[in-house]
Amino acid sequence: MSFQCPVAARPRGAFLMVAAGSARLTALIHSPVVIATSDLEIRVGSRTLLTAPGGQLRIQPGDRIGLVGRNGAGKTTTMRALSGETKPYGGEVTISGAVGYLPQDSKEGDTTQTARDRVLSARGLDELRRQMAKQQRLIETAETDAKMTKAVEKFSKAEERYQALGGYEADAEAAQICDNLGLPERVLDQRLETLSGGQRRRVELAQILFSAQTGSGKSDTTLLLDEPTNHLDADSIGWLREFLLKHEGGLLMISHDVELLDEVCNKIWFLDAVRGEADVYNMGFAKYQKARAQDEARRRREHANASKKASQLRRQAEKLGAKATKARAAKQMVARADRMMNELDEVREEDRVAHISFPEPAPCGKTPMNAKGLTKMYGSLEVFAGVDLAIDRGSRVVVLGTNGAGKTTLLKLLAGVERTDGEGGVVSGYGLKVGYFAQEHDTIDPDKSVWENTIEACQEANEQDLRGVLGAFMFSGDKLEQPAGTLSGGEKTRLALATLVSSKANVLLLDEPTNNLDPVSREQVLDALRTYQGAVVLVTHDPGAVKALEPERVVLLPDGDEDLWSDDYMDIVELA
Repeated sequence: MSFQCPVAARPRGAFLMVAAGSARLTALIHSPVVIATSDLEIRVGSRTLLTAPGGQLRIQPGDRIGLVGRNGAGKTTTMRALSGETKPYGGEVTISGAVGYLPQDSKEGDTTQTARDRVLSARGLDELRRQMAKQQRLIETAETDAKMTKAVEKFSKAEERYQALGGYEADAEAAQICDNLGLPERVLDQRLETLSGGQRRRVELAQILFSAQTGSGKSDTTLLLDEPTNHLDADSIGWLREFLLKHEGGLLMISHDVELLDEVCNKIWFLDAVRGEADVYNMGFAKYQKARAQDEARRRREHANASKKASQLRRQAEKLGAKATKARAAKQMVARADRMMNELDEVREEDRVAHISFPEPAPCGKTPMNAKGLTKMYGSLEVFAGVDLAIDRGSRVVVLGTNGAGKTTLLKLLAGVERTDGEGGVVSGYGLKVGYFAQEHDTIDPDKSVWENTIEACQEANEQDLRGVLGAFMFSGDKLEQPAGTLSGGEKTRLALATLVSSKANVLLLDEPTNNLDPVSREQVLDALRTYQGAVVLVTHDPGAVKALEPERVVLLPDGDEDLWSDDYMDIVELA
C-alpha cells in the first residue's frame, strides 16, 4: 500500500553516515525493501517534525533499527506513518509484506474476549476455535441424528482450516510466547477487561510476536515496536531481546532501554527535534553515540572556521565597497561569504530541558488518607480483598506485587477513580488533596488540547501561572493548542506531571511515572521525587525511581501485607 500527499518545500537533506563492511552493504542492496519512503514529511499542526528527502528511510529484512531522539522529536508519529496507521503530511510511504505494529498506547477492541483469543486472532485462529467449540456443544446436545451430522460436518471443516493454520501446535506456540512474557496459563483464559494494564500490554505484544512467527518458526514479518519493554520484568526483557536478535524480518523499535538498543540494533535513526531531520547511522547503538558526538564536534568546528572566514570576507568587502572601482569585487566577496555559510551542515542547538517538579503540598492533618478493607472483584475473580493502608503526612510508600496483583487497581481506588467492592472505602483526613498520575495517561482527554486538559485539571489555578508551569514543562506557543492524543508518550507524561504541579497535592499517587521518558526527562522526575515534601504512594518497575523516593514502607499485593522498607525488596522491584 502507499500514501501520496502533496510535498511542500523542505530544507537540505540530513547528514548520512555509513559504517559497514562491503559484504553487509551488498546484502542490504539485494534484500527486498518492505517499508520505503519517498520525500517523507511529518507534521503535527503547523510544526514540522521530520523531513526525509528522497528514499532516505527504508526498512528491509535483517534491519534492526533503533528510532531514537528526545521526547517530542516525532518518533511515535513517524512510526505511525511508517506502519500505515496515519498518512504523512507529505511524500509517500510504501509497504510490502506483513507488518506487525505495537503502538505505545495500545487500546484493545473487544475487551470481553479472552487473552488467549486475542493472541490467536493474529492468525485468525480465535474465530475457528469459537466455531469448533460451538459445533462441539451442538454435537453433545443434538436431539436428532440429522442435527448431529450437520454439526459434525461443520466441526470437521472448521478443524481442517484450524489445522491448516497451525492448529494445536500454534495454540501451544502462543501459550509459550505468553509464558515468556510473564503471562501464565491461568491468565490466558481470563477476559481482557479483568486484566491489569501491564497484563493487557503483554497480551498485545504477544499477539504481535505470535503473528511474526506465521506458524513456520521464521520471523519474516516487519515489526514496528513502540516501547516494547513497558511493563515487562527483567526475565521477559531478556527473552524479548533473544527473540528480536533471531528475528529474520525487519525491525524498527522505539525504546529508552539503552541496553536493549545496544544489544539488538544494527542501525540507528536519530530524529533531531531542533533540525527536524533524521540522521541515519549504519552501526550499533554504542558506536552511534560516539559517531554522533564526532558529527556534532565536526559541525561546530566547521561552523566556527567558516564563520571566521566569512567575517574576514565581509570586512574586506566593506573596505572595497567604498571604492567605486572595487564595488563588483566587494559584492562577490559578500556572495562568497553567504554561500560558505549556507553550504554548512547545520549545528544542532542544545536540547531544551523540562524543569520538572512536584507541587508544594497544601497543609494537611497527620493522616490525610486512610483506607480500610479495600476489595476488588472482576466477576468471580478476586484481585485483592481487605487491604488496609494509612498514608501519613509526608510518608513514602512503594507498592509491590507481580503483574496482575492489583497495584494499579489499588491506586485507582485510592484516587477515587474506581469504587471498592464490599464494605470498605477511603476516608479523607483533614486537608487531603490527591494528585494522581495514571499509568496509561487516563487522566488526559486525547480529544482536548494541551491547554484545555490543563485548565480542566487545575480549575482553581491562575491562567498566567498555568502558562508558566506549562512553559517549564516545554509546552508553549502552538504546542498549547495541539490535541493531547497526538502527543508522544513522553510528552503525555510531562503534561500529566505539569497538571500535578498546580494541584497543591499533598498525597501523590504515581503509577509508573518514568515510563516513556528519555534519560534527561527521567532524571528530572527522579530529582523531583527526591525533593517533594508531601506523601507518595509509588508503583514502578524502575529501581532508580525507588532509590530516589527513599521509601519508608512497602505494601505487598495481593495480600496487602505491610512492612518497613529494606534494600532486600529492591531485588523484586524489576520482577514485580
